[in-house]
Amino acid sequence: MATTQEQEQQKQQLVPAGMFKAAGGPIQQVQESLRRFDADLKQWMRQQSMPVEVALVTATSALQGGVIGALMGTFTADVAASLPQQAQGLNPQAAASLQKAQAFAGGPLLQARNFAVMTGVNAGLTCAMKRLRGGVEDTQTSMIAAFGSGAMFSIVSGMGGPDVATNAVTTGVFFALFQGGLFKLGQRFSKPPENDVNYLLSRSLLHNLGLQRYEKNFKKGLLTDATLPLLNESALRDVNIPPGPRLLILDHIKRHPELSSRE
Repeated sequence: MATTQEQEQQKQQLVPAGMFKAAGGPIQQVQESLRRFDADLKQWMRQQSMPVEVALVTATSALQGGVIGALMGTFTADVAASLPQQAQGLNPQAAASLQKAQAFAGGPLLQARNFAVMTGVNAGLTCAMKRLRGGVEDTQTSMIAAFGSGAMFSIVSGMGGPDVATNAVTTGVFFALFQGGLFKLGQRFSKPPENDVNYLLSRSLLHNLGLQRYEKNFKKGLLTDATLPLLNESALRDVNIPPGPRLLILDHIKRHPELSSRE
């Protein structure tokens, strides 16, 4: 008859190493799986043609925006249900303003549509601009995407009144200025250290390919922006970048002349 110690040894042989450790963090496992799935999906979409990637990015972003809009619409509908009781203690002008604001907000379906249009158009235009400009995402890209989303929002929501074209342009300009200002503000507070200014294009390239984990490899090998036109498989191998990412990096540089130019 096996002793207790022998039984424990048999259990350890049957159970794979690290199983109990993995079971202790199911939330972390799910989060890591979602991150890997998101990175793989983005990498796959970047390998498709530009129309396919733009269509996929637009659709997925519109779906996300629609869900957020529906949730917000449900919340505002609950607020509307309690609005008469809240308005009893307010003066007539304040109560009327609250009612107009709720009427403008709309219900779940209306807000789902509006948010889907805004997020979908913004993400689609951003994706198209980045593909056309070699992965560069700057204030110009941000403002063009915001103008398109604002104009489409004005058209589908009808918030501007009968003059559709004028109000679409006005709303688009407002969205562009607002998002451009936010982009500039974000750049100002997230300015890279002085020793990182030589890796701006390299960092953008790696992030667009979902390979930001290899940014430290670039810095360790002194593969600055000036070396991008000179990169080859041997140089990337020397900084311990695996074969798959090496092929993606070299293909991306090859397909974007502005990155392979030595000027």
